[in-house]
Amino acid sequence: MSKILTTESGAPIADNQNSASAGEYGPLLIQDQQLLEKLARFNRERIPERVVHARGSGAYGYFEVTDEVSQFTRAAFLAEVGKRTEVFLRFSTVAGNLGANDAVRDPRGFALKFYTEQGNYDLVGNNTPVFFIKDPLKFPDFIHSQKRDPFTGTTEADNVWDFWAHAPEATHQITWLFGDRGIPASYRHMNGYGSHTYQWVNGQGDAFWVKYHFKTNQGVRSLDGAQAAELVGGDADSHQRDLHQAIERGVFPSWTLYVQLMPVAEAAEYRFNPFDLTKVWPHADYPLQKVGRLVLNRNPENVFAEVEQAAFSPNNFVPGIGPSPDKMLQGRLFAYADAQRYRLGVNHTLLAVNAPKATEANNYGRDGFSAVNESGRGKNYEPNSYDGPRQTDDALAAPVALSGYTGTYTTPAHTKDDDFFQAGELYRLMSDGEKERLINNLAGFLAQVSRDDVIEKNLAHFHAADEEYGARLEAAVAKLRAGDEG
Repeated sequence: MSKILTTESGAPIADNQNSASAGEYGPLLIQDQQLLEKLARFNRERIPERVVHARGSGAYGYFEVTDEVSQFTRAAFLAEVGKRTEVFLRFSTVAGNLGANDAVRDPRGFALKFYTEQGNYDLVGNNTPVFFIKDPLKFPDFIHSQKRDPFTGTTEADNVWDFWAHAPEATHQITWLFGDRGIPASYRHMNGYGSHTYQWVNGQGDAFWVKYHFKTNQGVRSLDGAQAAELVGGDADSHQRDLHQAIERGVFPSWTLYVQLMPVAEAAEYRFNPFDLTKVWPHADYPLQKVGRLVLNRNPENVFAEVEQAAFSPNNFVPGIGPSPDKMLQGRLFAYADAQRYRLGVNHTLLAVNAPKATEANNYGRDGFSAVNESGRGKNYEPNSYDGPRQTDDALAAPVALSGYTGTYTTPAHTKDDDFFQAGELYRLMSDGEKERLINNLAGFLAQVSRDDVIEKNLAHFHAADEEYGARLEAAVAKLRAGDEG
């Protein structure tokens, strides 16, 4: 027998096809609860989309430990080989809006929520090991330059490259983005990275700096510009469709997690600043160490409820894992959670996709929009004399030694801390074909810039990374601009 249709308050609905009116031909009545309720809800069905990473896809699965790492971290979900933890992974593009195309040249978000028995652990990364900037103070300006121009309403090459002209540290990420991996063939066929440096602490209190690498077991596959344009023309939702259909077919995508580990004492003398998000740690210095396997095996039942309302924050740590002095990470520890409080409300952590699954949340948070706490009789302050939740006195991570004076610092403290060395190293690692495609991708975009001085400033960055790199790009841009003028 079918259920009875009701209003949101549970009252039965007699007619869901016709609005109440004043007579057969008269105006509608404000007393029609069903009409007003449906229209009011419809007006509020869309929450503000994310400022960045708006276009996303997600799936559930598990993480399984395959190699012993308890000597490096006391995190319970990594404590023993064979241990499985439920996860939710959200993929996304960065610059596009909610309705943007999937197959575009853009970094991809790789945000992973572990539902551990010690609380949720969020690892918020990308499909690139580096980023465009190293200081969060520049982040709003960077995003403004990449988004739609307020006057033209479109993304403008002038804005993008003008910002990069004033951000030489972006050269490494630009080289990565315009290379062969800049447009993944699907979410299943790309790697994921924690990107930032984090801290692991073992049971003895020994601390390590750590970087995460999720290597796709499907193999890395990417698209060139022509292939991407053809795919976008045929299916704007290509990556969402591919992920959903693969899981529905039982072809469960998986990744192998590796980490790089640096003893804390080695950071000060390392030739790169190990907390600079525009740098990588060469594997020759800190080899990859295998940790486990990530598998996605279940699609969300409701994309809006579970993907759009999924909220991640890099300050969601568990005992044995903590932050580092990475400036971008430090800024994101605040910004991510604050963005979700704005989008979803202060009680967004109570939503099913965000709530702990292997434990429960116990705190003194009360009230606010969408409050569903059934704890009105409990005290809403701490400490108290009524057996409420109490602190553990067990720090999540290890203390970090500090020195110096407060202020703003731009001078690098490590021997190889320029903005161009690693970009040049990446270029020199490429094959001849990869270099040619990189130059063509960059030149096609840079040649669209209207100001010569902006072009020249950007070219200087590529010359500084590698003289051949800069010279080839300069010649390619000049050729394109000469053709346009002709």
